[in-house]
Amino acid sequence: MQRSKRVTSLVAASAFAALVLSGCAAAPDAVESTADSASTFLPCAVSDLTGFDDHDFNELTYDGVKAAAKTLGVETKATESASEDQYAGNIDALIGEGCDLIVTVGFALATATRDAAKLNPDVNFALIDSTVNNDDFSPLVLDNVKPVLFDTAQAAVLAGYLAAGASKTGVVGTYGGMPFPSVTVFMDGFADGIAHYNEVHSTAVKLVGWDKAAQNGLFVGSFDDQNQAKTITSGLLDQNVDVIMPVAGTLFKASIEAMKDRGSEGAIIGVNSDAFVSAPEYKEYYLTSVLKNLTTAAEEVTIAAGNGKFDNSSYIGTLENNGVGIAPTHDWESKLDPALLSEVDQLKADIISGAFVVDSPSSPKN
Repeated sequence: MQRSKRVTSLVAASAFAALVLSGCAAAPDAVESTADSASTFLPCAVSDLTGFDDHDFNELTYDGVKAAAKTLGVETKATESASEDQYAGNIDALIGEGCDLIVTVGFALATATRDAAKLNPDVNFALIDSTVNNDDFSPLVLDNVKPVLFDTAQAAVLAGYLAAGASKTGVVGTYGGMPFPSVTVFMDGFADGIAHYNEVHSTAVKLVGWDKAAQNGLFVGSFDDQNQAKTITSGLLDQNVDVIMPVAGTLFKASIEAMKDRGSEGAIIGVNSDAFVSAPEYKEYYLTSVLKNLTTAAEEVTIAAGNGKFDNSSYIGTLENNGVGIAPTHDWESKLDPALLSEVDQLKADIISGAFVVDSPSSPKN
C-alpha cells in the first residue's frame, strides 16, 4: 500500500545508510529480523543505549515484541542504540524500513519518539515506561503514541510487607536515583506495605529513606554514581537497616558491595526486573524484586496493533493484568516464615479485588 507517511523517509534512508557505513547501531548485524510472513504488519523496536542484551528493560521489551510477532506470524526489525545521539536516527531508520509499530524503550527516547510521531502521523509508536511531553514538560497527547506505564506501587506494597516481615532489626530502607515519579511510585508503595504490616502485626518496623507524606527522601542524584550509592547505603546500615530497596537502576550493586564490606547478612530488593536473573553473582542477597512485566506489556500492545486495534490510551500494568508483580524469593525462601509468604499472597489478592487500595501521587492512574 502506498503511504503518504514517511515525512522522514529520505532522511531516514540517508541516516540508515550513514549508520551502516559507519558501523554504528543500525549496521546490518544490529537490525534483527524474525519469521518470514506475507503479512504487511511490521512491528519494530529501538533500544536505549544499553542495548537488547541488557537482561533488563530492552531485552525484556524486545522479547515481548518478538513473542507477539510469532503469534501474529510476522517478522520484526530492531535497532540498538549505543549512545543517546543515535535515538532519533535509529527511529528514522526503522520508519524508512516500513515499520507500522515502533516500540521505543524508556523515558530517554521520549523526545525522539515525540518528534518522529509528529512528523509521521500514520506510524504508530508504543513508548515504554514514559509519556510524551512538550518542551516545557507539559503533558502532550498524540494520536499515534501509546504510553506503556506501570503502577509499580501495587507491587511495591507486596515488597514492603515482605521486607517488614523479613527484617531482623525492625528497620528497612530505600533510596532512589533521582526524584522522578517513576522512582517515587516504588517508594510510596514500599512505605504503604510496611505500614500495613505494622497494622496487621502490631509492630513498629521503621522505614528510613522515604517519607511518603512529605514526598521526600534519599536520592543519589543520578543512576550511575556507584560511589554515592555505596555511601548512601553505608549511612542506612549505620541506622541498623537490614533490608534495602534501591530504586536506582544498577546501583543496587553498590549497595550489595557496601553490605559485603560490613559483613552484613541483610537483603536487597531489586526493581524493574528480577535481579536474581539479571545479576546472579549476588544471588544470596535478593529477598525479591519489584517487577515491571515488560514482556507481557510489549506483547499485548504489539498484538493489539497487529490486529488493527492500536489506540493512544495508556496501557497501565497492574497486579490484575500481570503488568507488575514481585519476583520469587529464590534463595531467601528457606529463611522466611511460610505464613509471611501466605500473607503476601493474600495481600495481592486483596489489592486485585479492591479490598486493599493502593494510592500514590506518582501512580500513572493519577
